[in-house]
Amino acid sequence: MNSFIEIQKRLLPDLLVIMQKRYYILHHISNMQPVGRRSLAGSLGMTERVLRSEVELLKDQKLIHISTIGMTLTPIGEETLESLSSVMREVAGINQMEKELEKKLQIKRVIIVAGDSDHSPWLKKELGLATANCMKSLLKGNNIIAVNGGTTMAAVAEMLTPNIVDGEWLFVPARGGIGEDVKNQANTICSMMADRTASKHRVLYAPDEVSKEMYKSIVKDARINEVLQLIKSASLLIHGIGDAITMAERRSTSASDLEKIVQAEAVGEAFGYYFNEDGEVVHKVQTIGLRLENLSTVPNVIAVAGGSSKSKAISAYLKKAPPSTILITDEGAAKNLI
Repeated sequence: MNSFIEIQKRLLPDLLVIMQKRYYILHHISNMQPVGRRSLAGSLGMTERVLRSEVELLKDQKLIHISTIGMTLTPIGEETLESLSSVMREVAGINQMEKELEKKLQIKRVIIVAGDSDHSPWLKKELGLATANCMKSLLKGNNIIAVNGGTTMAAVAEMLTPNIVDGEWLFVPARGGIGEDVKNQANTICSMMADRTASKHRVLYAPDEVSKEMYKSIVKDARINEVLQLIKSASLLIHGIGDAITMAERRSTSASDLEKIVQAEAVGEAFGYYFNEDGEVVHKVQTIGLRLENLSTVPNVIAVAGGSSKSKAISAYLKKAPPSTILITDEGAAKNLI
């Protein structure tokens, strides 16, 4: 396969470019269907005129169906898209990028999905699907799974299904709430993940950020302490990686601390720790739940983050991440990381 693709690249480079373009059109339709031509053109960064001729060809090949509500893939289109998937990873060099990043970042594994979620918001579904498949391959039997909050984790929850579970799973929030939209809080996402997989979950009724005095008081509560012990016993942790300033604003950080974060040129945040581009911790907050120093005791850690704008945050955090980390990201971030 690899040698054949290399020969094609040398002898018929235009053919591969055309095939790649049509693959991405099918891929976008699959994720956005039913979708109109204008919306599809905007998502692909193509003019409607160029897209029109491509769409007509795909329709003639019975790969897509066009109706008043938009374009959808036909069963033949779905089959073609699935068959092309592994080939296009080779053509786009995604497999090679994964190997390069594993070596550069010195982590267990890198999984890259095609595209850039900064330009295609629906791509978070692809990140979610890749995470679900990774969970299925990692976990056998009974497991405790700790989960952080955020929009990416919510996208992961939407892609989970009961058939990925082998045994009994218990979902627990890896941290308290941080004043964000309720649907994106760790407690809510744990509940969603449990519902999607016909599993159980526990809740952590505590704020994410607290003073040292309040922390000592909260962890004495028997119910909270019980959940904290479950979190520390997790066999898998799934979390996102945040942009430093965005996370500071979501936490309603004080003006003095926000200035400190800006002055220190922080680019990334995870578990209440703010990192500069060198991976140095420039600020941290007292949080309820898993902390950075606890991650080395978790057998499996999946970090999910995509978009070219997130590359600095991802790079900064991974300088401190445990070697057991599996990074699930997209082409946009991966190319910048390389």
